[in-house]
Amino acid sequence: MTATAYLNDLNQRYLSIHRTKENFFWETYMGISDDHDGSTQAQTKWTEFLSAASQIKEIKHQIEQAEQLQDETEKQSTLVGLQGWLATFQAHAIESEESQTLKAELIKFEAELFEKKQNHIMTYTDENGQSVEGSLPVLSSAIRTNAKESVRESAHQAFLDLEQWLLQNGFLELVKRRNEFARSLGYKTFFDYSIVKTEQMTTSELFTILDDFEERTRDSHQNSLNTLAKSKGDSALKGHNFVFSFAGDVMRDLDPYVPFSKSLRRWVESFGRLNITYSDAELTLDLLDRKGKYPNGFCHGPIPSFYDQGEWVAAKVNFTSNAKPDQMGSGYDGINTLFHEGGHAAHFANVKMNSPCFSQEFAPTSMAYAETQSMFCDSLLNDADWLKQYAINAEGEAVPDDIIKSMIDSKQPFQAFQERSILVVPYFERALYLLSDDELTPERVTKLARDTEKQILALDCSPRPLMAIPHLLSDEASCAYQGYLLAHMAVYQTRAYFTEKFGYLTDNPEIGPLLAEHYWHAGNSVNHNGTIQSLTGEGFNAKYLADECNLSAEQAWAVEQKKIEQLNTRKRSEASPLQASITIVDGSTELASNIKSNDEMCEQFESYIFEKYGC
Repeated sequence: MTATAYLNDLNQRYLSIHRTKENFFWETYMGISDDHDGSTQAQTKWTEFLSAASQIKEIKHQIEQAEQLQDETEKQSTLVGLQGWLATFQAHAIESEESQTLKAELIKFEAELFEKKQNHIMTYTDENGQSVEGSLPVLSSAIRTNAKESVRESAHQAFLDLEQWLLQNGFLELVKRRNEFARSLGYKTFFDYSIVKTEQMTTSELFTILDDFEERTRDSHQNSLNTLAKSKGDSALKGHNFVFSFAGDVMRDLDPYVPFSKSLRRWVESFGRLNITYSDAELTLDLLDRKGKYPNGFCHGPIPSFYDQGEWVAAKVNFTSNAKPDQMGSGYDGINTLFHEGGHAAHFANVKMNSPCFSQEFAPTSMAYAETQSMFCDSLLNDADWLKQYAINAEGEAVPDDIIKSMIDSKQPFQAFQERSILVVPYFERALYLLSDDELTPERVTKLARDTEKQILALDCSPRPLMAIPHLLSDEASCAYQGYLLAHMAVYQTRAYFTEKFGYLTDNPEIGPLLAEHYWHAGNSVNHNGTIQSLTGEGFNAKYLADECNLSAEQAWAVEQKKIEQLNTRKRSEASPLQASITIVDGSTELASNIKSNDEMCEQFESYIFEKYGC
């Protein structure tokens, strides 16, 4: 078998294993199937395939063989694909039998904990004093937008109760097992192992960046808390009151302009005008909250995009949100998740390399790199010119300027808090995994969570208590949350570049092709810093995000006013086709598709939402 034939065979073997794993993942996480044993077996098989150390030796041998190929084009193409696989296997390799056994046991234990948590019922007290079930997104929305303090307090208590349930039902054992696995690979902690795997840096290197950002934003964050407490009283700093105290009223005012029923149409139109396409991908979107469904939006691709011996293999991508359309704030939350996961999908549908290893969300793909793509897209929703174009009420009226200004007045002073709400997670996880097995008790870990929140957020308890964040339980997402903050840094660097170059972002048809060229096409063959340098001409820089956090509300409003004024002199671009086959589902039920047209798909979806939720 030639090196080229070996590469083609490896691509196909991986596709089969990966597709099986992802299909199980989707069905169990969506609550469509309870075949957790089958899912565990598929996950284990995928892990064993990537973690077999023997693959590294074989790939290196094939690279030597590829160097001997006579056809220069074939030689270079084969070497690119094999080098991609070498990086992938090196990121996942588990050499010893002990480590492989520990990993298999870890996967099984995590799957059992996931199933238990999936069946765990959370409740809170609604406006009528009734005890009702609430998923994580529902509870979060209640804390953020419900005008009744007793409802917010009840929803927040449900988060705290979930923390204690996790501490009594396997989370501490999961931490111990993860550390044991990491030590078998030569790492001090699982956190250290994960940072190397997800971001190709050491814990020390990571915290050089994080500590710098913490210091840059500390004063503006503390000043915002002091001002809030002075104007609304110390009770505004309680976990169940904090976000509502600065965001509740304005989000209620915005709500009629961003109904969830229109979110699909807004996504299609906005991405179309940005000239973002999906290169013939097949997209499946599950957007509504329901019992048994994973409580957080995500995007996974059962079929990664790549060129198979010159033939284009379009991606198959699934993504999800957890909207409850009749709940206050669900429209803006839902469209935010739709833009975020739609950004992921655009990225993974547009990797134009010669192997599927370049187009997936797992190592060696940096989480920060992957999240930059999604967070850039959802960042547009905060732009005044986007809101004026797309936030439209039932009477066809655009959101008034005073509501946008109120959004800025309420949110901008707490921009540092929003970013530090991400920052607090790696500080907690680093400390958590440094605890000895004897120290891993519910009391000690609860205290660590509250102490870390006090250190980074300066609140006695976070509005979203640390252990209620689902990422901490998931294998690929655990000890990776800092990727969101690193991505935000890159997002604001990217936004600054486009703003300097073009003067605006919303509906700019130049943006999609530039993202595709510099950020997407090469996939993980280029590191995060390399993609930013390719587009902007400068390396990764945290300054842009810190500067954004430190703007006053008046300064931020002046920036947004300019965007609104520009709409008068800017011709609106036409929406390009998304080049995607799209199906909207609710579990196993198909709600809509664009088999005829995007417009008909949006009408089908809007009709369904109105008939089911009356909104």
